Amino acid sequence: MTSEDLSAELKARMLGETQALPTSTLTRMWRTGRSAVGIGSAMLRGRRGEDLDPAAIAGLVTRLGGLKGVAMKAGQILGHVNTSLPAELRDMLSLLQTAAPGTDFAAVEATIRAALGDRAEVLLAGMQRAPIAVASIGQVHRARLPDGRELAVKVRHPGIEAAFAADFRAAGVGKLVAAISGTAAIRDCIEEARDAFTGECDFLAEAAHQRQFAELLRDDPVLVIPEVLPELCAPAVLVTRWTPGRSLDEFLAAGPSQPERDLAGAALFRFWLRSLYRDGLFHADPHPGNFAFLPAGRIAIYDFGCVRRFDPALRRGFARLAAATRDDDEGAYLAAITEIGGHAPKDRSAREHLRGLLRAFFAPLLRPGKRRVAPDAGLDARGALHDKQAILGLQLPARMLFLFRLRFGLYAALARLEAEVDWADLESEWARQA
Repeated sequence: MTSEDLSAELKARMLGETQALPTSTLTRMWRTGRSAVGIGSAMLRGRRGEDLDPAAIAGLVTRLGGLKGVAMKAGQILGHVNTSLPAELRDMLSLLQTAAPGTDFAAVEATIRAALGDRAEVLLAGMQRAPIAVASIGQVHRARLPDGRELAVKVRHPGIEAAFAADFRAAGVGKLVAAISGTAAIRDCIEEARDAFTGECDFLAEAAHQRQFAELLRDDPVLVIPEVLPELCAPAVLVTRWTPGRSLDEFLAAGPSQPERDLAGAALFRFWLRSLYRDGLFHADPHPGNFAFLPAGRIAIYDFGCVRRFDPALRRGFARLAAATRDDDEGAYLAAITEIGGHAPKDRSAREHLRGLLRAFFAPLLRPGKRRVAPDAGLDARGALHDKQAILGLQLPARMLFLFRLRFGLYAALARLEAEVDWADLESEWARQA
């Protein structure tokens, strides 16, 4: 059986399973620890060139999916961003972007009825019992209203808030947050992760984010933000128009032309970077499970639960940091680091380390002209982020470290697209506007 067949089989199996969400701190700590050991063991075997046990990897991924919360999020990000993982492990972890053991439909129905009261009946009457996707916070069901409108109904997993609270009480959560943020500056990153992840549990806030992005992008020729139905939304339920499309894997399997690749790459880069510079908003989950390819070259963006806001001063500092890195102007990027709340290093070796980190992070910006994003784009920066001494010395704000780490997810998607775009020209234009 091929790795693709194994992945498809595991995805179908997880989506067909239901599992109660564990909320006990001890239970979650034990299972998360086992998962972390499993990932570490698989990475070690991969570095030694040894074969991995597909059944063991499938069990690891299923366990992470059953935990939801921080553990599943870490698995999602590692599978998408970390190119040092063995390919078999990355492929399986990538399934966590849209698949995991789900919540039983009786619990889903109870959540909807408690959230919507009398409004629940019209939604439940046309709702499919089996989820089409299961994520770390909730799961998505397809539904149809009596007037024929097709809907996507996202329902929060019962107990997910308690699960997150248990995760952040557990001593071992630091290792998983370090894996996501890529830094040893754990305390601030844990607080940033706590705010980000628990904020995702409020679907009314997500609905507001989604409507805001839809308004900002209403005239975009490529990007589509599914319409929110606010009258059917609640803190535990989010209802949007059904806007299905092909996954990144399906899009690539169809053999898109170079112009199609270029259009898609430029649109995704525009969505994640222009909104940061222009609007101070960052959709902080740029993995392939959160966008899909529609007919006529359009792209739908999903999941606005984790949106981070950056004030004008921070955006200006970040724009100056980008320009200074492009110009290789040490004085300017040291000043920009201070402007965004970091600490400019005085030691020469620390400054060289910072220069390498910034040049890797802004790699597509450094050379003008159309080019593809390299598959290992940002790899040196990911390694540099694990240099505990240097990162602690920079004292960068935690949200900037998460921004660094999450941008690598965008690089990974653009590299797979093999889009040929003048990334430097695009980002420089938006940075100047900031």
